[in-house]
Amino acid sequence: MDSVLTWENAAVVLAIAYLVLAMRENILCWLAAFLSTAIYTVVFWEVSLFMESALNVFYMVMAVYGWWAWTRGGAKDDGMAIHSWTSRQHAMVILGILALTLLTGWLLTGTGAARPYVDSFTTVASVITTFMVARKVLENWLYWIVIDAVSIWLYLDRGLESTAGLFALYVVLAVVGYYQWRARAEAQPD
Repeated sequence: MDSVLTWENAAVVLAIAYLVLAMRENILCWLAAFLSTAIYTVVFWEVSLFMESALNVFYMVMAVYGWWAWTRGGAKDDGMAIHSWTSRQHAMVILGILALTLLTGWLLTGTGAARPYVDSFTTVASVITTFMVARKVLENWLYWIVIDAVSIWLYLDRGLESTAGLFALYVVLAVVGYYQWRARAEAQPD
């Protein structure tokens, strides 16, 4: 477990770098994301959070996609604009998250997975919200506040105190990120 905790701490540092860089719309956020999620893929597997491990494989792919999307059409000054989704889009997303959480939680029951429904919720919601970040949907930060708050409990339950601390910081930074992106969205030319 000691080597898992050492790797966990390295992933935490890289994950903080990702979030701070993403808040600033700095493309290097995607490199930090790729490295931290590669480490977390193994860490979560070692503590039987199989959906979290799978989520981090997805995050690695999304880091590549995010890099591509931001360089191709989303660099801070010359491409993809921060924008909002409609209430209908958010309602559909939330219903989709709930349905997929119930399905994947049920599928994981009996597999030895720790906390299958909570693990499924954080994974399903994170997949969708990561796509929202890559597409610069303003409200992604509000989704992250909920996901990160639930994740704190999940990681404490599995003895991953550094990661729980990271996610407590994520809650605060998600609030800051929301207000920063909202100000940038309001300042964007129409």
